[in-house]
Amino acid sequence: MAMFFLGPSIEVYILKTTDRKSAIPTLLNQFDLANFNGKPVALKANYNSADPYPASTHIDTLRAIVENLQAAGIESLTLAERSGMGDTREVLETTGVFALSKELGFKTVVLDDVSKQDWVKFDRGNTHWLRGFYLAKVFHESPKVIETCCLKTHRFGGHFTLALKCSVGLVAKKVPDGMYDYMWELHGSPFQRQMIAEINNHYHVDAVIMDGVKAFVSGGPENGTLTEPGLMLASRDRVAIDAVGVSLLKLFGAKGKVGSDPVFCQDQIKRAAELGFGVRSPEEIKLIPLNYEAQVDVDRIDKVLKSKVVMH
Repeated sequence: MAMFFLGPSIEVYILKTTDRKSAIPTLLNQFDLANFNGKPVALKANYNSADPYPASTHIDTLRAIVENLQAAGIESLTLAERSGMGDTREVLETTGVFALSKELGFKTVVLDDVSKQDWVKFDRGNTHWLRGFYLAKVFHESPKVIETCCLKTHRFGGHFTLALKCSVGLVAKKVPDGMYDYMWELHGSPFQRQMIAEINNHYHVDAVIMDGVKAFVSGGPENGTLTEPGLMLASRDRVAIDAVGVSLLKLFGAKGKVGSDPVFCQDQIKRAAELGFGVRSPEEIKLIPLNYEAQVDVDRIDKVLKSKVVMH
C-alpha cells in the first residue's frame, strides 16, 4: 500500500482587527525580522488600478509595512509595480504611493519604464506560457521579498485575486523593442489560472500580508460586492494564504467556481500544488489565531478549507 507523508506544516496567522497600524507589526513579528537586517527588500503590493481599497493596497497597510521593515534595519526597500488597469505612474500617484515613497524614503519603480536588462526571461518549459514570460529582475534577485495582497474575486478569468494573482503585476506586458503582448496572451488563454500559478514558481517570497479587513465577494478586481471579514493574515507560503483566502471568500458568499469547487480544486491552487513551491494539501496548513477574537474565524475557515464537497 502506498504511503503519503506530509511535510512540515505551514502557518497562516490570523488576526481579528481593523487596526492596520497595530496589526502589521503583530503579523511581521511572526517572522524572523533579524534576517532582514542590512538587506535590500523588494515589495510587491496590489496597485492594478487606482480604485480604492480593497481594489488596491490600503495606504495605511503600505505605510505600516514599510515603517516596520525600516525599523528592523533593512538596507533599502523597493516597491515595483505594473498596473493592468490604467497607467502605472498615474495609479501610483493617485493612490498616494509616490508621496509616501518621498516621505519614508523608499524607492518606487514603474515597471513599464524599465529597460530590457531589468527583466529576466523564463522560457516556456513546463508551463502554459506559449513564449515563456519576462519577470522583473528586482523580484528575482532580491534577497528578501515581501508581498501584500487584498481579498477579492476576479471576474476576468482569474476567479480570485490574492497572493498568487498579485504576481501578474511583476510580469512584463511588453519588453522594450518587443511587439508581443504577454498580457494579451494571459487574459485570452483558457489556461490563465494555471499561468498565474506558474509565474510564482520563479521567485521566492519571505512573507505575505493579506489585508482582509474588507473584501469583494463578487466582481473584482477594481470593484464588486463589498463585505467586511475584519481580518489581517500572514504566511510565508503564497499557496497556503491563498487557500485560506478562498475559504474566506466562500464563507462570505462568493459564487461561481470560487464558491462551488473545493479549495484545492481551484485552478490556481491546484497548479501551484502540482509545481510544489507551496503547500500541496489543506492538511499541511496550520491556522494560528493571534487574538482571542480570531478563534471563531479560524474554526470556520478550517472547516471550509478541508471540505471536499462540491457545491451546486
